[in-house]
Amino acid sequence: MHDHTSEHLTSYADVLAGELPDTWTSSHLPPGAKGDLAELADRIWDLDLIAESLSDHPLQEAAVLGRPDGAQLVVVNRHDGRDGFLIAAVAPHALPDEAYCGVHEPNGIALADDPFLSAEQVAGDLLARYDTALARVRHNALEGIQPSQPDRVVLAWQQDGSVAAASVGDTAGAVLEAHGFIQDPQTGIYRLTADDTRTQARALRAIGPQLDALGIGTALQHPSGRIVPTTAPVSMPPASATRTPAARAR
Repeated sequence: MHDHTSEHLTSYADVLAGELPDTWTSSHLPPGAKGDLAELADRIWDLDLIAESLSDHPLQEAAVLGRPDGAQLVVVNRHDGRDGFLIAAVAPHALPDEAYCGVHEPNGIALADDPFLSAEQVAGDLLARYDTALARVRHNALEGIQPSQPDRVVLAWQQDGSVAAASVGDTAGAVLEAHGFIQDPQTGIYRLTADDTRTQARALRAIGPQLDALGIGTALQHPSGRIVPTTAPVSMPPASATRTPAARAR
């Protein structure tokens, strides 16, 4: 049986990434990267084999495989005395929890200690289920968001307290990104989280005048779907307001 050192995990993941269809890169999260490992563990999209393993053995290190469209897979050590590794899909971090409702988890699988054979297994099983789940949650994320126009950005409140904008041009997109919006590479949706409502409020107050100076208006879409055009800074609830994100069905 192989001793699964960090070097073995890293080299295995490097070979696996090179054998998967499309273009994948591999990076290693060492034991010292506690914050990154905790954030990654929270996004592992599994309620079966990998979830059971992590419940007994919290994530100590991992290899993350990434695709240009934002898809990610994570390779972790096994703790059942067998050769090989476990691999799981990673949920996108820029989508609201509501987008996952009704979407089955693309549960992970166990891999043999041969990255070449494992690549075939991943491509024919996990990747197919992951891509289907990704397409569904990204489609769900688009529902209820009115598209922006070249001369107007529509900012849509979401149920989790975040603010989203779709079909935003490069000029307006640069302004949004400068104020903390994150763009999902697959859907193109820009999203500003509600993790810090004061920061969110300051960002939205600043966006209106900057877009207006570029000849781009802003409009606020309320949860009901009603659009309110405005040339003034986007109105916000009190900064002290608290919001409880909906539980993600993963």
